Amino acid sequence: MSLLVDRLLGGLPAEAVLTDPDVTASYAHDMASFCPAGTPAAVVLPRTVEQVQHVMRTATELRVPVVPQGARTGLSGAANASDGCVVLSLTKMDRILEISPVDRIAVVEPGVVNADLSRAVGEHGLYYPPDPSSWETCTIGGNIGTASGGLCCVKYGVTAEYVLGLDVVLADGRLMSTGRRTAKGVAGYDLTRLFVGSEGSLGVVVRAVLGLRPKPPQQLVLAAEFASGAAACDAVCRIMAGGHVPSLLELMDRTTVKAVNDLAHMGLPETTEALLLAAFDTPDPAADLAALGALCEAAGATEVVPADDAAESELLLKARRLSLTALEAVRGTTMIDDVCVPRSRLGDLIDGVARIAEKYQLTIGVVAHAGDGNTHPTVCFDAADPEESRRARESFDEIMALGLELGGTITGEHGVGVLKKEWLAREIGPVGLEMQRAVKQVFDPLGILNPGKLF
Repeated sequence: MSLLVDRLLGGLPAEAVLTDPDVTASYAHDMASFCPAGTPAAVVLPRTVEQVQHVMRTATELRVPVVPQGARTGLSGAANASDGCVVLSLTKMDRILEISPVDRIAVVEPGVVNADLSRAVGEHGLYYPPDPSSWETCTIGGNIGTASGGLCCVKYGVTAEYVLGLDVVLADGRLMSTGRRTAKGVAGYDLTRLFVGSEGSLGVVVRAVLGLRPKPPQQLVLAAEFASGAAACDAVCRIMAGGHVPSLLELMDRTTVKAVNDLAHMGLPETTEALLLAAFDTPDPAADLAALGALCEAAGATEVVPADDAAESELLLKARRLSLTALEAVRGTTMIDDVCVPRSRLGDLIDGVARIAEKYQLTIGVVAHAGDGNTHPTVCFDAADPEESRRARESFDEIMALGLELGGTITGEHGVGVLKKEWLAREIGPVGLEMQRAVKQVFDPLGILNPGKLF
């Protein structure tokens, strides 16, 4: 270990290399449950591209694994350390290098916090749409690594659609640029997309060119109550089939609504079985919400309440963003699934999750990006109870199996990491797995980049 640290210090300032076990232990894992984490040999916090290159050259020379990290808000174990690794925390590389209103791009380092970028581009009349629920703490590099989404994906799409180009430090320390900063470009294979969602297993992103949009008008939100999850999902299908393009379409089941009320005393209606939140950021959002509200009533909504203004809308969105934190407080620990199904099967998934919760005698709250079929069934359990923990893990797996059965995918935005390795193999099949491993071998022949993740 002393050799590794000595070599790292040869190209890094002393304060950038952490070796105190009590300190490095805090970098060992992200926020996922049931994901093993090892003990890092060192944690490095670089501030420059050259420092990242030095780390990778050293790791290649000494055959030491490297685990790239962002803010560790991930939910799949993708940022978990392995024994003897170098944790490469990129949070100190947090500069916004450029914002161009003409080209509608931002050039950023990987440690830039999502919400900070959103606020910065907003000052130029621009908008960066991807907004994970952890947007106040998660980083752009982490968003790219896990191909994250957010509440506004139904209209604006996910992170992958906004990453135009990347600078990537490869396993051997070489620096490669991919993609473009132009509005169009199809030169060669799309290596940029390859890195988005690769969970740090192919290279270390040190700079990103991100596409921006004009800042939309302030959105208005509508809340619709339903007597069943099936009725709420019917409303979602009617809205999408009708050609409406809401900027947000989210679902919270009764368990989630109660958890949010218990945590934040927000006065949400606990008598409802499903609460649907919809928003429009169009020039006349009130008219759009009225049309959408009519569809909700046709689907059986017991009450439809449009927000009067931006402040009331923000309060409703705050309730949605608090969902996962609130569910964690129910039993102390959560396993947050990330199953995405075709919108037409959303009701089947929610009904299936209810049956699974009853079968395993567990509290499972469902919150969903309903507009794109991406659900987050959240298993609440007591981690100190081995029997309850076992049931939690089994129910989690059963939910993933249900998602595949309904024509969906095991992860819509959280990634595979450690948590879903077995399920990735099931979803993509043996040939797909062979090709993915072949790609990994090309970029990382020594297997030192985030080993043990994905497959």
